[in-house]
Amino acid sequence: MTDSILSKAATMEIPINSNGDTRTAEDDSLEQDLQQVMVSGPNLNETSIVSGGYGGAAEGIIPTSSIKAPSMHHSNSNPMMSEEATRGVAVEKFDSVKKWSINTYKCTKQMFSERFGRGTKTVDMELEAQIDVLRETKLKYECILRLARDLTNHFYNMVQTQQALGDTFADLSQKSPELQDEFGYNAETQRLLCKNGETLLGAINFFVSSINTLVNKTMEDTLMTIKMYENARLEFDAYRTDLEELSAGPRDAAAMMRIEMAQQQYQIQKDKYERLRSDVTIKLKFLDENKVKVMHKQLLLFHNAISAYFAGNQQQLEQTLRQFNVKLKPPGSDKPSWLEEQ
Repeated sequence: MTDSILSKAATMEIPINSNGDTRTAEDDSLEQDLQQVMVSGPNLNETSIVSGGYGGAAEGIIPTSSIKAPSMHHSNSNPMMSEEATRGVAVEKFDSVKKWSINTYKCTKQMFSERFGRGTKTVDMELEAQIDVLRETKLKYECILRLARDLTNHFYNMVQTQQALGDTFADLSQKSPELQDEFGYNAETQRLLCKNGETLLGAINFFVSSINTLVNKTMEDTLMTIKMYENARLEFDAYRTDLEELSAGPRDAAAMMRIEMAQQQYQIQKDKYERLRSDVTIKLKFLDENKVKVMHKQLLLFHNAISAYFAGNQQQLEQTLRQFNVKLKPPGSDKPSWLEEQ
């Protein structure tokens, strides 16, 4: 029936009316036949897909009814859950800002109370004295470091001048036969002074480097811990004062709850303060031992090198550097390479 309908549709002539309408009675009959074929045709869910060639085994036939179309539904996150998560993050941030604000207010209030003499301050007299000594010592060592750097710069310029002067004497020795010996002696003297000056510069640079490490690293690290200790002391006194004020007030249910919370915060700040105080005490002890050991070595090096240089004892100067394991840089090592100059 289908073949006859299709052949009929293929050979049909379609007359066109004067008004452009192409539909006829035969068209209506053909449309009804096609609808009947679509209704009585095979169900797509009951068709089969042959996975092999023609005449294959039955195992190669896969019923299409077992194939499920992929779901077009995407699992979207629940708007309520997303809103709750956002709200939770906002509440957490708000609580953090609230705690920071309360802590800042209490510490600022305590600081002004101490400054104007209305508040009490926890003081460890022995530890405070050690901290004051450290700060004063750091200032003096910074002065030594600054003067030693000035000495290095001035002495470096002098060595460069001696080297240039020696080169000039040597050049004139070749060009002035009548003063060849005199220029030669002076050129040799300036070269020797320049060599010893470079050796002394190595000793002074080692001295400066060690003092710089002691002042700007070791002492600075201890002072950073002291700064943390002082902040913890201020917070401890602020919460201690707050607890004392609450304890002196009424004792109703709400007040007792606030007192209990203040007691917990006071204990937290007390533990933090005592821990940092212990850290400062230990660091001050180690710093004092390290300072004595470093300065004993560096002061001995500085004295022996300066004395040997100005005494003109080249062997003693070189021996001093070997004694303290000071390695000299080869000449020209501080100059940038031709690639760095580009």
